[in-house]
Amino acid sequence: MRTVIIGDIHGCFDELGELVAKVELGVDDLLVGVGDLVDRGPQPLEVVDFFRGRPNSVALMGNHERKHVRGIFSYAQEITRLQAGAGYDEMVAWMTGLPYFFENEHVRVVHAAMVPGIPLGEQREEILCGSTRGERELRDHFPGSYWHEHYTDSKPVVFGHHVTGDAPLVRDGRVVSLDTGACHGGYLTALSLPDFTFHAVRAHTDHWSHVKGHWQLPVLRTKPWTDYSWQELDEAITRYSRTPDPAARVWLTSIEHWAADLRSCMPALVESAYATAAELDPAHIRHHPAAMFLFQTRGGKLDLASLGRQCTTPRRTIALAAALRLDVPAMPH
Repeated sequence: MRTVIIGDIHGCFDELGELVAKVELGVDDLLVGVGDLVDRGPQPLEVVDFFRGRPNSVALMGNHERKHVRGIFSYAQEITRLQAGAGYDEMVAWMTGLPYFFENEHVRVVHAAMVPGIPLGEQREEILCGSTRGERELRDHFPGSYWHEHYTDSKPVVFGHHVTGDAPLVRDGRVVSLDTGACHGGYLTALSLPDFTFHAVRAHTDHWSHVKGHWQLPVLRTKPWTDYSWQELDEAITRYSRTPDPAARVWLTSIEHWAADLRSCMPALVESAYATAAELDPAHIRHHPAAMFLFQTRGGKLDLASLGRQCTTPRRTIALAAALRLDVPAMPH
């Protein structure tokens, strides 16, 4: 029985299938993924399902899995959530049980790093998986050098996390880094033990460049535009308008116009509140969905300034308009 360790897959499912075939992985062979099964590539859910469905397989907790488990979302995680669709929650539930290291008679495997001289079970999870905090702690441990330069044990240690180029990093036959940049158009690489044989397949394309462009607009549509403050909304439009995707820029322009049109309805909202309050007695006002605003009209206390302090988001503005039965522009889809 072999132990076959695969570097960072990052959603490159087709390349994973080709590499498994090239390795001629047998049912009795143990398959170990160093972590970062997901994010940046085109098929993260399929990669996860492969490991979930194959007996005799282990996947480690990488920093990208940890982000999903902890609900820490940057652009790559937002894309993966959309790619996984209805399978996302179940995928993340599975990720919560991933180990931070693996060890057998042939090898030690971690996703990112370890502190030499400390048993794996006593290592900090942040260092093992390569979180931002773990990277910072590792630099404090080994200023001016890499952690694996201090590794002296006879048992090999295999990891990923940082792209080494088109070929794996191998030091003294005991230190091996397998992240050869599959999601960036490099290679997906595996190490077979105990024969210590490398296998690799070339990535079909620079997946991350394609994926982050293709999913720009779908991700933008998931942003909480109606719950942003007006200032946050303006800042988000400015920030995301730098995208090179023409469709995303067109959609952001429509959001900008929608927000401007919605804000231009403020005078009509004030006028409608006064008109509605004038038609109702206090008892009926009390049960009205816009009661707070209607009572403010008494004594002329509702004006554009006070309305602006209360309708601080599109959602609040739309809710008030609905309560006053006033039509306002709908958010673009």
